[in-house]
This record gives sequence, structure tokens and C-alpha cells, in this order.
Amino acid sequence: MEENKQVIQLKGQAGRIDKVLTELLEESRSTIQKWIKADQVRVNQQLAKANLQLLGDEEITINREQDEEDEEEIDLIAQDIKLDIIYEDEDVMVINKPAGMVVHPSKGHREGTLVNALLYYLGDQLSQSSQSWRPGIVHRIDKDTSGLLVVAKHNQAHQMLSQQLTDHTMGRKYYALVHGQVSVPSGTIDVPLRRDANNRLRWSAHPQGKFALTHYRCVELYPVASLLDLELKTGRTHQIRVHLEYMGHPIIGDPIYRKGIQVFHGHLADDTEGQLLHAHSLHFIHPRSQQKMEFSADIPPRFARIKAELSRTGI
Repeated sequence: MEENKQVIQLKGQAGRIDKVLTELLEESRSTIQKWIKADQVRVNQQLAKANLQLLGDEEITINREQDEEDEEEIDLIAQDIKLDIIYEDEDVMVINKPAGMVVHPSKGHREGTLVNALLYYLGDQLSQSSQSWRPGIVHRIDKDTSGLLVVAKHNQAHQMLSQQLTDHTMGRKYYALVHGQVSVPSGTIDVPLRRDANNRLRWSAHPQGKFALTHYRCVELYPVASLLDLELKTGRTHQIRVHLEYMGHPIIGDPIYRKGIQVFHGHLADDTEGQLLHAHSLHFIHPRSQQKMEFSADIPPRFARIKAELSRTGI
């Protein structure tokens, strides 16, 4: 089996190692414990024990063995799919992903993904430090969410960008059109999340879930909707969608998180087309130059059309 190496420099995250890594990597505690038991985790170059207490300044190295079954079941292919490239150099690319495109292949989406397009465009010029079926992918956004992603062209860039995700120095902002008028113009949603016990497709707020933090600011108000600007401080699965449902303002067009709302004024937004959520802003420290890089992307046509109709009709 091939190994995936990941190096994490802790910055104040003290506590028992399996709990700390569970929070940082968004993996289950049992998975982390399995890695430790298999001698795949080192702290300051020494093999870690499951009950190790971290002080918060250690360097953790994880050498994960790739799952051969996944490699056999998901055969990556290159496909000539147009990419909206915002920026590219020898280390990184910034892509504006369209709504409807899956980021990486899975058993249910073997083709037509961003990874398939990247393989055609770059060949083997992609980092291999993540799971085998997601070369180059540093972070993900949902299939029906549009917007900005950074892609790593080699392992060193991948590790440095992943560290920025871990220590929350990579900045990601989103626009969302939500149901209802938001009464408090700005605030923070600090609500832990975990997978819904009754529906594996959903995540839900739960006091025993993983720490999740989202800042929001209301940009525009309409009689029945609001346009929000949101900043992710953590990157949990479906975080913005769950947090907005939790505060009573699910995203328009979201087929999963909507608290019983079936349609949005008929023709304006169809749930089958997905949520009106767009990653409009991204910043990170470049892995080679160490300069701060900032990027932005306009909202896509469907989002713009519905926003314009809200402004024009006043509904």
C-alpha cells in the first residue's frame, strides 16, 4: 500500500491526541485511534500512544496507508471538461467551480468531476498527499455550491495549504440567499455539528458534535428573503447549510436543509437545482512566495437572476 504523509504543526490545540486530531481532521475518533494503533501517527518524530496528552506545540506526522479497495473501485480517468481557471502558477491553481459539478469521484460519481477535469488538464502535476481519488484537492465544496477552490500541484504545496485550513488562516467567504428576513444584521453561529442519526445524508446541530463556527453579515433584505455574506472559521461537512437551518433561515433551493419549506415562490427557485450558495472569496498564503493571495468570483447566472427578481418584484 502507498502512504499519504501529512504534517500538522499544532498551535495551541492541547488535549488527548485522538480528540485533537478528530477535531482538526474531521475524521471519526475510531479512525484516528486505528491510525495510532497501526503506528501511522508520530509526535515530534516519536510513535504516538492513544492516551498521549498534547501540550499544543507539537509537530504531528501522519502516514496513512491508502485503501486498496477504494483504488480498485474508483478508477480515475481524465476528461476534457472546461475549467474556469481564476489563477495558476507552478504550485497552485484557483478554480471557480460551477454548481452541479462534484469535486472528486466516488462510487456514485465516477465521471464528470473536478478531479476528472484536472487530470486531463494537468496529468500527473497534482499533489498525491490526499486520498487517492482526490489528487490536488485541498478542500471541497458541495456539488450544488458554486465558487472558489484552491488546488495543489505538488505535495509540499498541499501540506502547507492543508496546514492553513487546520490553523484557520485560510479565509473562505460565501454568499447565500436564505428564506426570511434575518432580524440580527450580523453575528456568529457557534453550534457543534454531527451526522444525523436518522438520515445519513444530513448533518445536524448537536451538543456532542464537532466544533463549528460561522460568521455572518446581512448584505440585503427582501420581504421574504435575505442575502447573507458568510465566513467559515471551520470546515465541517454542510456547515453553512446546517447552521442557517439552525438559525431558522435555510438556504433557498436547498433540497435537504429547509425545515419543511418545499418551494420558493414557484418559479424563482426549484429545490432540484440546489441551494443558492456561492464561495465568492478566498485568501491564503502562497506556499512558495509566502505572500497573501486573494481571489473573488461573481455569483453565477442562476443566483444573479433570482437575486435580481427579488430586487425587482419586491417579493
